[in-house]
Amino acid sequence: VQRATGIATGRNILATASDPNGLQLGSSWDVRGQIDFLTEETGFYQLCLDNQQNHFGFMQVYLNFGVYYEGFDAENKQLEERKELNNTLEAIEVSIRKLQLHIFHMWRFYNFARMRKGADSFLLESNHRYVSWWSMAQSCVIVLSGVLQLYFLKRLFNVQTTSSRQKC
Repeated sequence: VQRATGIATGRNILATASDPNGLQLGSSWDVRGQIDFLTEETGFYQLCLDNQQNHFGFMQVYLNFGVYYEGFDAENKQLEERKELNNTLEAIEVSIRKLQLHIFHMWRFYNFARMRKGADSFLLESNHRYVSWWSMAQSCVIVLSGVLQLYFLKRLFNVQTTSSRQKC
């Protein structure tokens, strides 16, 4: 779970995972957290996100789910027995499974890197908009104060010639 916000000092988010019975399986309180858990039960798992740290701006959350099976069925026993027989086909199959697992992990790390880059880009874009709007507002205030100063200064030195009598 990774979160990026607009104008904020803290980017932490609390993420908790619960099983179908409502028991909490794990939690993460980090900007870029990871929750790993083993499960044997099918059903609807729940992921809750809590944003108590930051109440400003809007929020963008990246989620990346990965499921992989290790030791899933009884076929593993047969695989070990075949491995003892030094079967070439089995050695190739085991190598391919290891390669698939490594590719899956590299894909996860790639997604984490992409999420980090996206979060940083989102934060920079949000800060750029914030600074641009405030700069424009301050520039308008400066120009308006200059116009008002010129108006009052001109009014201060303005000589009124309404009467024909001279004043001493």
